Amino acid sequence: MQQILNTLYVMTPNSYLHLEGETLRLDVEKEKKLQVPIHHLGSVVCFGDVMVSPAAMSKCAETGKSIVFLDRNGRFKARLEGAVSGNILLRLAQYRSADKENVALDISRSIVAGKIKNSRQVLMRAARETSQPDDEILLDKNVAWLLRAVTELKSCTNIEQVRGIEGEAAKNYFSCIDLLVRPDIRHHFRMNGRTKHPPMDRFNALLSFIYTLLTNDCRSGLESVGLDPQLGFLHVARPGRASLALDLVEEFRAFIADRLALSLVNRGQLKEDDFVERPGGSVYLKDESRKTVIVAYQNRKQEEITHPLLDRKVPIGLLPHLQARLLAKAIRGDIEGYVPFLNK
Repeated sequence: MQQILNTLYVMTPNSYLHLEGETLRLDVEKEKKLQVPIHHLGSVVCFGDVMVSPAAMSKCAETGKSIVFLDRNGRFKARLEGAVSGNILLRLAQYRSADKENVALDISRSIVAGKIKNSRQVLMRAARETSQPDDEILLDKNVAWLLRAVTELKSCTNIEQVRGIEGEAAKNYFSCIDLLVRPDIRHHFRMNGRTKHPPMDRFNALLSFIYTLLTNDCRSGLESVGLDPQLGFLHVARPGRASLALDLVEEFRAFIADRLALSLVNRGQLKEDDFVERPGGSVYLKDESRKTVIVAYQNRKQEEITHPLLDRKVPIGLLPHLQARLLAKAIRGDIEGYVPFLNK
């Protein structure tokens, strides 16, 4: 288990989380491993076979602390939270905006533009730093393609066109992501396109796990400002899917998740034997390896960056909350259009 910032991650199989006074106590095989005051926590994330007592669930719901349940590989299973809070007027504005074709189109276009521009920055950086001439040529080619994709977004007249450009941009971006991995280990982390359910290679497994962590943070950011995470603009609403959280994730994928995954691999913090292949070809992180990723992810969130719109330094972990506020302002009409986060 790891208690980092205000999120408690419980990863030890057969752990038991229960209430003791005003604290949450974590036992493993009836031995106390951790005890933390509830008011110090923002949320709890449980991986795999973790038991949570009814009293602990009730107290967390009562005090506004969410409990997220993921399977042992990091896939979302359920989320426990108390009574829905937030500004009902903001949510009404969100529902109305989602039904307005022009508003939903503008927001979707901005989200995808942010995603493509940040993806392009990652490839541009790699092209500058590579010592392989052939790699540089391929990277520059995809950088140019992504620039054209951003331009094409401006002429989109419906959301389906926006989704089509986003899909093609992602395909081109991931087609050369192998070139960002150290040449001597590329054969261990080669991608055959983006595969999700389940991931079919090591790098896809790593990306899927980090994307899950990032989606949880984006959902928390949206809920903190009073938006409904279930109703998105770019992603279609489906039962049980946090579509607006998936919308918000898009602009952070390359800058936060992909760069972290590449750093973990290129620095040797994760190696080929940190993954396990299951029958059918699916690949997942080992239990201990997930802990390595979570620690690195939380450390990444503490790093500071200058927000291009606010023009001040903020922790990376605060970005989903800041962008959620900007999105709320755009939905209310306080500002003209949503401005995604862009990494310079």
